[in-house]
Amino acid sequence: MFENLSDRLGGVFDRLTKQGALSEDDVRTAMREVRVALLEADVSLPVARSFVKAVTAKATGSAVTKSVTPGQQVVKIVHDELIKVLQGEDEPEALRIDNPPAPILMVGLQGSGKTTTTAKLARRLQEREKKRVLMASLDTNRPAAMEQLAVLGQQIGVDTLPIVKGESATQIAKRAKQQASLGGYDVFILDTAGRLHIDQVLMDEVQAVRDIAQPRETLLVVDGLTGQDAVNVATEFDGKVGVSGVILTRMDGDGRGGAALSMRQITGKPIRFVGLGEKMDALESFDAQRIAGRILGMGDIVTLVEKAQEVLEVEQAERMMKRFQKGLFNMNDLKGQLEQMQKMGGMQSIMGMMPGMQKMAKQAEAAGMDDTAVRRQIALISSMTKKERANPALLQASRKKRIATGAGLDVAELNRLLKMQRQMADTMKKMGKMGKGGMMKQAMRAMTGRGGGLPDMANADPAKMAEATKMLQDPKGLGGQLGKAGLPGGFSGLFPKK
Repeated sequence: MFENLSDRLGGVFDRLTKQGALSEDDVRTAMREVRVALLEADVSLPVARSFVKAVTAKATGSAVTKSVTPGQQVVKIVHDELIKVLQGEDEPEALRIDNPPAPILMVGLQGSGKTTTTAKLARRLQEREKKRVLMASLDTNRPAAMEQLAVLGQQIGVDTLPIVKGESATQIAKRAKQQASLGGYDVFILDTAGRLHIDQVLMDEVQAVRDIAQPRETLLVVDGLTGQDAVNVATEFDGKVGVSGVILTRMDGDGRGGAALSMRQITGKPIRFVGLGEKMDALESFDAQRIAGRILGMGDIVTLVEKAQEVLEVEQAERMMKRFQKGLFNMNDLKGQLEQMQKMGGMQSIMGMMPGMQKMAKQAEAAGMDDTAVRRQIALISSMTKKERANPALLQASRKKRIATGAGLDVAELNRLLKMQRQMADTMKKMGKMGKGGMMKQAMRAMTGRGGGLPDMANADPAKMAEATKMLQDPKGLGGQLGKAGLPGGFSGLFPKK
């Protein structure tokens, strides 16, 4: 998401920050490049114009050009303006799902990922918000649409309204409303039918369902890959149905991101969530500050830690910490680390959220250091016996040949994996002893103010979060040590040189 724009802006600002002194002409030249970058990212012309105009007005004053760090000042102004474009003037409100049962109406064109997004949202509300959710498919046109939602409901453990053949969309909406009330549900989500294009029949049906359900939220699901057409669709739906928020899907496949940058300013509607993959947990809250940080290569530590919280239990984290501090790091530990990385979205996703790591992520991908390599490493470890995983020193030539054959890989790749495990074990031991209380504990304290467990993001101190980020970026500190080991903060050690 935003890879192309991030690369272009990164090049512009690298030149600015290296120049030292800046003239107003330097700033204006840079802003012309920014404008081209925005247009190439499929940002609408009015939004690009107003953005560049606002940044130029603030960046050409003497307070900036004559400051000690003018390049960094310009980057900060761009960051603040990006937040304003993505968010608008006001802070986004939380979903209105109080006073149960709260109805949510999902609308959009056919093919935008509406049914899958309905299931993702239901899972999110049930697991994160602890809400009891009922889903209902109102799509009587698309073959197997109702069955699709029912199957997704079974996969994620969310109830779906029983299918009754022959009912109209309005009859299903009435039954869902009644079932939600009688069944004690906190939220019921209505997945309406779509069309290949906006027509009167579609709008009449959605309006009729809206009048019955009286939704607290009407969420428009649009395909982010359609670029500016997504903005046009949002404008049309809002004018005829009334939209309270937007969910952009397939944003993981859009390197431009123009729809996200144009949506709020043109439609006035907030982007609530973005879909970043096919998995049921691949739905993220749209936070303007975090997105702006990603665009400018500043990373997104908050989202990274939240993902870690989802896949790692506190007790498990503390057990791992104690083992690592003693320098105990066998193949079982390595496999656990690799599997957690995959659960958090894969190596590229994690690196994209680390400050200053986006360029390294591209270099790693170009060198073949991707999630495919991680899967091969897991396959090698899975081919080992329990004793071999617990004590890699047992692996001599005959055992290595058997393991590599079992995984369908070369012995050379197994040797690289063993080298990585030894490097990580050595690094873990050093980190456990280095500094007051150990570097690992320092990182935890920096983020939470406590001595162990995973960061409590709800109560995290922003200043301490900034301190933790610095530690991750410091080549002489935690970031450098993690880099040697191949953990977030470096990753280079995951693939030792041949």
